Amino acid sequence: MSDSPAARLQQLFEGHRLTPTQRRIAHSMVRRAADVPFLSSVELAEVAGVSQPSVTRFAVALGFDGYPALRRHLREIAPAAAEPAEHIPNEYQQAVRAEIENLRRLAELLADPAPVERAGRLLAASRPLPVLGLRAAAAQARGFAYFAAKVHPDVRLLDEGGTLLADRIDAARRAGASALLCFALPRHPKEVVEALAYARTAGLTVVTVADSAFAPVAGESDLLIPAAVGTGLSFDTVCAPMLLGRVLLEAMCDELPDAQARLEEFDAAAAARGLFAD
Repeated sequence: MSDSPAARLQQLFEGHRLTPTQRRIAHSMVRRAADVPFLSSVELAEVAGVSQPSVTRFAVALGFDGYPALRRHLREIAPAAAEPAEHIPNEYQQAVRAEIENLRRLAELLADPAPVERAGRLLAASRPLPVLGLRAAAAQARGFAYFAAKVHPDVRLLDEGGTLLADRIDAARRAGASALLCFALPRHPKEVVEALAYARTAGLTVVTVADSAFAPVAGESDLLIPAAVGTGLSFDTVCAPMLLGRVLLEAMCDELPDAQARLEEFDAAAAARGLFAD
């Protein structure tokens, strides 16, 4: 297990049943893990976009007398000051380094392959396989669906919201779908949370790739695998969620006995059509 500030916070939150507001606070703390031991309750409330009393109730829910006790605990477990780091001349390099850290944390998470293997079985068995991603997550869903369609017989991309979304979930369920894959990234549209709740009501097992185990979609997911996003630039960077999507593709391929044959068939057809310049 990593000894990073974010990993220690994740361990602190594990095993606690948190309300949506408390999950929001926890998520904000993970994203600002290095700063949290030095934030007041008012400052943390501002970061999380909640009230100061909510921060106090959150600390009590974790088993502390109040927020000051929680902050003292965080300071006690904070790592000793490191040697001065190499100077980073600009924000772009900082963003890249943050993404490298996110990928390292994902690698540590994947040391236990069981959740990904379970997801692969669920996705491979679902015929059709609906893949949901709205707004910021639409690109991740689209990329997964593009490659998945080369090995899975029926992939249905759900990357547009609106009143037809529930209809398309219903259609997939009637056609035999047993699972739904969702990519959920900040800022989380309410429509995604509602769609997942509807999908579960319809009988689908929901597998979710989200930026945090405390994301708003957590309560509507049967299996959630987290992959952190970078927040150092004006818009989030999503290297880890994208890579996790490819890992899930690999796990799904392992469960599809004809996956390799389908890929070879595609390659032969592409060569015959002169599809690619290389």
